[in-house]
Amino acid sequence: MTQLSTLSKSRRQLITYGAATLGGSLLLSACGGGGDDKTVATQVDEAKSVMNQAQAKPECSIFVEAVKACGLESTLDDSGTVTAFAFTNDGFNATLGELNVSKDQLFADKTTLTAIVKCHIMSKAQFTEAIVEGHTLDTIGGGFFKIDKENNVFTATDGRNRLCKLTNTDVTALNGVLHVIDKTMLPANMDIIVTCEEKPDIKPDCETAMRCIEACGLTDTLKQPGPFTFFCPTNAAFQAVLIELNITLEALLADIPRCKKIMQCHMVPARKCKKEFKTDEPVVTVQVDVSIKINATFQVVDPRGRICNLSKPDVLNTNGVLHLCDKVILPVDA
Repeated sequence: MTQLSTLSKSRRQLITYGAATLGGSLLLSACGGGGDDKTVATQVDEAKSVMNQAQAKPECSIFVEAVKACGLESTLDDSGTVTAFAFTNDGFNATLGELNVSKDQLFADKTTLTAIVKCHIMSKAQFTEAIVEGHTLDTIGGGFFKIDKENNVFTATDGRNRLCKLTNTDVTALNGVLHVIDKTMLPANMDIIVTCEEKPDIKPDCETAMRCIEACGLTDTLKQPGPFTFFCPTNAAFQAVLIELNITLEALLADIPRCKKIMQCHMVPARKCKKEFKTDEPVVTVQVDVSIKINATFQVVDPRGRICNLSKPDVLNTNGVLHLCDKVILPVDA
């Protein structure tokens, strides 16, 4: 038996023991999959809770302080099942600069501090071996983030599409698991519409799409809690489709039923990053009689068999996911 297999077996035995001791079950998989073992920096200590494990790491002392300040210590210390992504002190201090606040100011704002801390806690055990790359994970604050992996390094994308690295993973505790990250994650602060209209790296490509969304009365829809997935065609995509349909933009904007049907084909009533779609399975859109498909190379196939590339996928928002695409999705009868 390899050393890695031995570690994995020991951890499973510990989890079984911990679950029995606590009178509950410790679920390993939050989003399915994960056959290979990724026990990087695995530490086994059945006497410690997730909170204890965080307290044992000097580089995470501000995380511990923040958890206590928010009244969440019992969440990481009790007999439930949790995962904590503990930010380092350096990562927290860098975030203070981003937010232009001092530590004292942030700690005095309990609402904001609690929202931030809750971005780092899940109500289930999430070991790296069970992470499905490119999928989202839900937090106890009602938000979500995404985990990716490249060159054996795990990265998290927070609600504001900021990246951080998992620097120490799978620190096993009696009631769950701790991971250390090099940056403080922040909750999303823009819905899909605000992202398209205000986010500097998104807005320039979305102006025509936003005109269409407004013209056909769908702005309020994409501001609702959702969740939604919105495939937003770029300005260039609209220029191309207007030629394809032999119509002007003004004529399309004036034809509300047609414009609305086209734009609803870009809206899916579910939260889906590109790797969360099942290859070549129909995806029902808000235009209920129209389905699209996502192929193996993460391209959208519309009802006419036209191929659309995702030029900027997986932009996270308060109410779902935005994908910029290089072609307008068309129903058969548009």
